[in-house]
Amino acid sequence: MKKALRLALMAALLLAATTAVGADIPFLTGRITDNAQILTVDTRRALTERMKAHEDRTGNQIAVLTVPTLEGESIEGYAVAVFKEWKLGQKGKDNGILVIVAPKDRRLRIEVGYGLEGTMPDGLAGDIIRNVMTPRFKAGDYNGGINDGVKAIINVLEGGKVPDAPSDAESKVQVSSGLNIEGPDLSIIEKILFGAFIFGIIGLFTVIGILTPGVGWFLYFFLIPFWAMFPIVIFGSTGAFYCLVTYLIVFPITKLLFKNADWYKKAQKDLRTKGRASIGGFMVSSGGSGGSSSSSSSGGSSFSGGGGSSGGGGSSGSW
Repeated sequence: MKKALRLALMAALLLAATTAVGADIPFLTGRITDNAQILTVDTRRALTERMKAHEDRTGNQIAVLTVPTLEGESIEGYAVAVFKEWKLGQKGKDNGILVIVAPKDRRLRIEVGYGLEGTMPDGLAGDIIRNVMTPRFKAGDYNGGINDGVKAIINVLEGGKVPDAPSDAESKVQVSSGLNIEGPDLSIIEKILFGAFIFGIIGLFTVIGILTPGVGWFLYFFLIPFWAMFPIVIFGSTGAFYCLVTYLIVFPITKLLFKNADWYKKAQKDLRTKGRASIGGFMVSSGGSGGSSSSSSSGGSSFSGGGGSSGGGGSSGSW
């Protein structure tokens, strides 16, 4: 009972701490609330006029909010909270749309009211983000991205289509000569959780490969595709490439440095003579080679092949 109460108290404190560090919901001061200060005066004026004209024609309310950072909160939860607080759209029609941009977190969202979900389904909102807004944001053009995004939203709400994705020539982004790692569309918390899971697993096998004589080189080559693909979830393709190069270089260098250590030589000898060795508390096996053969029969007697071969005869099946 006491343990359950302690767990409940810890959960409550964690929830309170999470709520405390979340981004505040600003007052609704106009169709554009630029708390991140990424829009020029001309952009704010033009967008306000465009959204007002659309509201006069259709009754739909569109608002834009920029915040420097979400402070660890998910943009989905924050958008719902802002939408609820601001009460966008007409009562009974729920015809509001909220565009949120958090430049420091590199996150954006188009939140759609219930009444417009038929006209602006999730797929179309995603197309506007991917095809219209994101290419501009990657180039650092927040004014162009938000302006074009709002135009695309209004176009869809008034019966138009979402512009196609820009061509390769149009979407090329200038990248600085330094390390510029751009990850997928995940929050900081999501990246930490995925990173702990992914690097915890492949990191453990990497350490085992470095510390284990013989079979360690097999693990080196076996883990290459994992180091090439898994980090993409956290760092994107550029970051995954750097992780792979680092792994390819650091693993063999570290392993060669350990080669002359006394414990490494002892483990190597034990694997050769006994077929197994203890490394850092872990028991590793050479797979049956060495002075002892493995036994898996119920009678306890050892079994080994007699040196025969096969010419490929037999049969295979499927179901």
